[in-house]
Amino acid sequence: MSNTSFPIPMLHSTIRIMAPFLLAAIGGLFTELAGMLNIALEGLMLIGAFFSVVFAAATGSLFLGILLGIGASVAAAYVFGFISLNLRANIFITGLATNLFAEGLVMVLAFQIFGNKGVIRFQNLPKLPVLSVPAIQRIPVLGDVFVGHNVLVYVSWVMVVIAAIIIYKTAFGLRVRGTGSNPDAIEATGLSPRRYRMYAILISGFTCGLAGAILSLQMGAFVPGITAGRGWIALVAIYLGNKTPHGILIACIVFGFAESFSNYAQGAINVPADFILAFPYIITVVAMIAYSIVRHYRLKGSER
Repeated sequence: MSNTSFPIPMLHSTIRIMAPFLLAAIGGLFTELAGMLNIALEGLMLIGAFFSVVFAAATGSLFLGILLGIGASVAAAYVFGFISLNLRANIFITGLATNLFAEGLVMVLAFQIFGNKGVIRFQNLPKLPVLSVPAIQRIPVLGDVFVGHNVLVYVSWVMVVIAAIIIYKTAFGLRVRGTGSNPDAIEATGLSPRRYRMYAILISGFTCGLAGAILSLQMGAFVPGITAGRGWIALVAIYLGNKTPHGILIACIVFGFAESFSNYAQGAINVPADFILAFPYIITVVAMIAYSIVRHYRLKGSER
């Protein structure tokens, strides 16, 4: 990346930081459209983060590490879905239990395997490849912001396009949306709403596994609490983005910029460090309050 003015590195960092938010939110969008509030995004991301870096280090292969990390997250999503849908447990409680289980599981496994409950660093861990497109890199500002990220960051943007196509252009997407808006109509056609809800949960497991892989593999280590509330922020992004892929993309850019700003502001602004570190979460709360106010007045206007 070329030597540019101060805002450019911060914007470049925004693109990298927002990728886990974006992937988790896209997966959560499918469950939301299927009529379920998925608060297990945080736990699914944590499982993906742990297993992807462990398997990548064990096999020496990034591809296998990411694949097995995603597999672990999808397996956890299946258990979450089975308990919620087949055993008819309260999905909110089951989602919360998934988050707590994931946190406990990775701590126990980390201690049993590595004898360490803290930061686990891996020697000779394969590096995520960084993509550079010379044609884009030569474009002023745009090249400095969008070029030089690891491959999974670009995958997160591709997933937005794929999600939009699936949701709005395929029979599967229509059925997922129908499951959330009118499950009786789906059942009347001979299809199972429960099956499509399970599909949606598994999709969220896939994207959260990928989101977790970004967090741990780009760091080259596993840190307890590495997700740091990103699953909850992704959940907010779904609503702030009006439950659309492009809206989620915009919301994640905002949250990514907030975290990037807090990173750059440390030591540069005479403000208590705790406030600066809390800035992304303050933005999340403010955004959710603003969304609730706007939604309230929209509903009030539609009733007139």
